[in-house]
Amino acid sequence: MAWPVLLALALPYAFRAEESLDVSTRLVGAESTAVEEALATRFHSPLAHPLILVLDGVPSPETAEGLEATDTLVGLLKDVPGVRRTLSYKDTRSPLLVGAHLRGSYLIVGVEPPPGGHVEDLVPSLRKAVAPEAARLRERYPGAALLVTGAPAINYDLWRSSMVEARRAEARSLPLTLGLLLLAFGSLVAAAVPLVVGVSAVTLVLGAVFFLNRVHPLSILIVNVASMLGLSLGIDYALLTVSRFREALRAGASAEGAAEEARKHAGATVLTSGVAVIVGFLALFLVPLNELRSCALGGLLVVFFAVALSKTLVPPLLRVLAQRIGPGRATVRKGMGAWERWACFVSAHPAPVLLVTLVPLLLLASETRRLSPRIPEGHWLPEGLESTRGIRALEAMGRGGIVQVVRVVLEFPEGTQALSEEGWAAVERLSERLQGDDRVASVQFLGSLLGERSNDLAAVSLIPGEMKRAYLSDEGDAVLLEAVPREGVDPRQLLGLVSALRGKDASSWTGLSGTRLRVGGLPAFDLDYEGAVAGRLPWIVGLVVLGSFCALFRSFRSVLIPLKAVALNLLSVGAAFGALVLVFQRGFGLRLLGLTHPLDGVFPIVPPLVFCTVFGLSMDYEVFLVSRVREARLSGRSEVEALAEGLGRTAGLITSAASVMVTVFLAFTLGDEIIVKMLGFTLATAVFLDATLVRTAVGPALLRLAGRWNWWPGDRPR
Repeated sequence: MAWPVLLALALPYAFRAEESLDVSTRLVGAESTAVEEALATRFHSPLAHPLILVLDGVPSPETAEGLEATDTLVGLLKDVPGVRRTLSYKDTRSPLLVGAHLRGSYLIVGVEPPPGGHVEDLVPSLRKAVAPEAARLRERYPGAALLVTGAPAINYDLWRSSMVEARRAEARSLPLTLGLLLLAFGSLVAAAVPLVVGVSAVTLVLGAVFFLNRVHPLSILIVNVASMLGLSLGIDYALLTVSRFREALRAGASAEGAAEEARKHAGATVLTSGVAVIVGFLALFLVPLNELRSCALGGLLVVFFAVALSKTLVPPLLRVLAQRIGPGRATVRKGMGAWERWACFVSAHPAPVLLVTLVPLLLLASETRRLSPRIPEGHWLPEGLESTRGIRALEAMGRGGIVQVVRVVLEFPEGTQALSEEGWAAVERLSERLQGDDRVASVQFLGSLLGERSNDLAAVSLIPGEMKRAYLSDEGDAVLLEAVPREGVDPRQLLGLVSALRGKDASSWTGLSGTRLRVGGLPAFDLDYEGAVAGRLPWIVGLVVLGSFCALFRSFRSVLIPLKAVALNLLSVGAAFGALVLVFQRGFGLRLLGLTHPLDGVFPIVPPLVFCTVFGLSMDYEVFLVSRVREARLSGRSEVEALAEGLGRTAGLITSAASVMVTVFLAFTLGDEIIVKMLGFTLATAVFLDATLVRTAVGPALLRLAGRWNWWPGDRPR
């Protein structure tokens, strides 16, 4: 009765789990993060957290009508809670704040996150505040629109989109999953038990996330991970337990005896499998990225609840429902079933089977060499989002580069002030060097606010105090310069600009010894993001491989079994990555997933997350199969007989479990968010290949070739 009580307590919080989750991506200890924190704390800049309000289809503020619209919006925004400052054409007369060819304009809106909240929380109130003015402008200028965009708005829109997609994916997958379970068990009650466990696992994880987020901020991506893995793993483990229970009933055991048999044997297999999955998710904590660490925590919670439910809830539930569940159809009929005959064929021809199955897998895995783990360029954001429409409007104005501004903080040595003569000369030299770069359209700093008097240090005192704080630190020992990219500059070139700035000796650029440059902004964040993941991927792979080997060695007392499992898992992961490259980077069958053009990269978090997840999930089927083969060997069967019995009793189970997982993962590929689409596709491909070729052909063939050496050294005297 403890489980129903816990579920009842968790259910209301599970529906609220998404309310306060972090919708932005945060890097721990990165230079771009340090720049963002410095602007908020050392500068107290009113523009530290900027949003962009795009006036699309509205006359330029260089005209009387456009200036009137700008003034009205500035007045409206002053009363919106959280808005600290707006920067418009009226403030600086900068042509950068006006669309090319007198088309539209935009305002930079500096906001301050609410206590205990995030900047993204202010996006809805900002949109609500300008909605009446947007309606009025449309009456006067048909087609006019006020669009809130910028990084926080994009994060907010993607969050809303991902939540809707997660619910839709669950709604799509549950009926199909129930149908597959009905097909596997032939009983509604037997099919309902794994489904109840899967839904319960998701509910408990989300309920736990609600409370854990109060202790440490978690990424919104944890909801998608909990939904995908909670359903698949919960159903997977319960499916194994139900199958073992019915098998015991067919062997003549009582309901109580069958439940104990399922708890003992299936429970041990589930626990071994769960440990292998846990190892994969623990490795993700190596990356200082809140998204991956949140996914790792979500994965650990999923495994814990899925294993706990399968070991402690399912056996007594099966005992109570024994008459309604029944023994089901006999798996092993008189003579040999199809899977036993296949096992005998593999035992008789292991080398040809290996050749036929390994070649396509290796060819697919060879595509992994083309894998490009980086943030894709081009239009990959869902077009229906307001923030995406805002970016497109900026690009049409010839001002798309404003979203990709490179923020450079120049820090002075002790005893030197930015507004001293030598300090100001250093600022101007750095500005000139930045302005001379082919990738930079203009540089915004204190001097640019002065217009024609940019060289007049005394005129800085005329700048309003709040605007001065946007570019000058409170102590006067650091300044901010913003390099606005030229329109149409390749984003990879901007990453090169960030690398060049970080690699330069600041003294040679400023002419002042002891100065230091710290580079932030979206391009710097992208560079830090890619580097944080790529630099730790070898460590993740090594830790997962070593941990999985140790876990399996502890369970099977064998050297070859864990070696084979690791090799086959690497093959499954490699083939899945190859399919990811073929579809998303090379474009084969891309339209089936709702995309119109291939991407030039795969989001950096996808490879480590897929690797750790697939390694754990693939271990499920390895443990299912090898456990039954070992049981048969311990009961006195020969190697061929043990392989036939093990494959005959688990192949159908593996097929059913894999079909459920593939269904759940594919349901998440039908949404618009590219990261979730990539994850769902790659996980579905990996599970499909693993269940059809690797575990039913390659694995058995290797078991047959190794023979009795599979079990060396075996249990040692204690």
